Amino acid sequence: MSLRIVVTVKYVPDATGDRHFADDLTVDRDDVDGLLSELDEYAVEQALQISENSDDDVEITVLTVGPEDAKDALRKALSMGADKAIHVEDDDLHGTDAIGTSLVLAKAIEKAGYDLVISGMASTDGTMGVIPALLAERLGVPQVTLLSEVSVEDGTVKGRRDGDAASEQLEASLPAVVSVTDQSGEARYPSFKGIMAAKKKPVQSWDLSDLDIDEDEVGLENAYTTVDAATERPARTAGTIVKDEGEGGKQLAEFLASQKFI
Repeated sequence: MSLRIVVTVKYVPDATGDRHFADDLTVDRDDVDGLLSELDEYAVEQALQISENSDDDVEITVLTVGPEDAKDALRKALSMGADKAIHVEDDDLHGTDAIGTSLVLAKAIEKAGYDLVISGMASTDGTMGVIPALLAERLGVPQVTLLSEVSVEDGTVKGRRDGDAASEQLEASLPAVVSVTDQSGEARYPSFKGIMAAKKKPVQSWDLSDLDIDEDEVGLENAYTTVDAATERPARTAGTIVKDEGEGGKQLAEFLASQKFI
């Protein structure tokens, strides 16, 4: 038997960089370095662990939607151990929101073929966390989300979801969509051998026409959610130093109350 895993990943601006909006109030991705979303690294790691623990032949495909530089995210995932990659790139995708992105991903996943889709719990730029559920709806398959532990056996995906007060044991028949949290296991570092091998692994490039998607289904003008206005965060100012000469606690309480923390 064989198991086809598709891992959805995203190329995001580096959180340590100077992130800001472009003139059209979309995230400016040109003036800041990008990388594979850290939360998606956990999804790649879980796919690799499923492969390593399986008696079946497992093929891992990483899939991203993004500009030319998004190939860097795919190469990182391939150097970790994924088998091949798919890059969906089209100028008409600029400004596409989560609803439109889920359509593109779903069409690409169907075209690629799959048994299991694995996603991170959210992206580190938009942090919406809705893509796995949207994918499951579009693909018409069950979703098992926010897992801190995941495994596949006999055509069933199983996992543990940890909440504030309890843990749940969940399972679903394949095909299915799962998402994993940052508690699912530390992602491995690419080895030198893996980095060299990644250069020879196939990366397919698709556009909207390859997926039979019309341009009026995606893009900023057709997005359900947009940013109407944005104001730059003011520069950090020097804090107030309280010298405790017997009234420090009172001054601290007054400050917290003025900021409505208490």
